[in-house]
Amino acid sequence: MNLAILPVLLLVAFLLIVAIGLILLGRIFGPHRAGAVKEMPYESGMDPIHDARRRFDIRFHLVAIAFLVFDVELLFLYPWAVASKSPAGVDQAVVSGLVVGRELVFAGVLFFILLLVLGLIYDWRKGLFRWR
Repeated sequence: MNLAILPVLLLVAFLLIVAIGLILLGRIFGPHRAGAVKEMPYESGMDPIHDARRRFDIRFHLVAIAFLVFDVELLFLYPWAVASKSPAGVDQAVVSGLVVGRELVFAGVLFFILLLVLGLIYDWRKGLFRWR
């Protein structure tokens, strides 16, 4: 067996023991009072008045998708920002194993940002940010 993996296996075993132990401690020493109020679903402190499977307005989903798009956009821009930082005199970048000029990489990122701005304008024109 490879000795390099031993610390990882020990950590996983320790985490499993702690997780199972905490669950068992809660079961053994926790209160066991059941009742109608405890069995009721928790709805932010309010009594549930509707069925949980009712239809939601589509704007909830559109806002969630817009958030994901602009959140993931940042995940793509961070590696570019780190990779674009280079020592003075180096004017090439390595993109997917290819050596290309930094101007081409910068143009690609500007195109990516332009697409995101166009998506934002589209969402704005469609009234996504106007809540009625």
